[in-house]
Amino acid sequence: MKRLLLTLPLLLAACGTPQEQCIAQNTRDLRTVDRLIAEAEGNLSRGYALVDETISFPSFEPCYRPGRATAENPNPPPVLTTCRSRSYQTVKKPQSIDLEAEARKLAQLKDKRRQLARAAESVVAQCKAAYPE
Repeated sequence: MKRLLLTLPLLLAACGTPQEQCIAQNTRDLRTVDRLIAEAEGNLSRGYALVDETISFPSFEPCYRPGRATAENPNPPPVLTTCRSRSYQTVKKPQSIDLEAEARKLAQLKDKRRQLARAAESVVAQCKAAYPE
């Protein structure tokens, strides 16, 4: 099972044509900046940020415990019972932000995006030339 989980990212990376892989690999920063721009725009439109918070809570799951040994039955079968465990859930929580700082950050991200888009044009052209479809 561990081996499958370790090889899964490699298998997913192998999806797509060589051209698509080349473009995706060389425009990773651009996609990251796009995601950050969308997040900053959402924060400004709402007036607050949403942050992920992981909460834990008790949960009860079926489990087997050893049976009680007696003189007649020194090796009893396991008994089905309920065991307490912890479950985790990630929730979005509102968080106050400095709207002016967020607007400055958004402007800087948009400038960075323009720079990355210009640089990506030549890389995409190179990928298309190297791996025509």
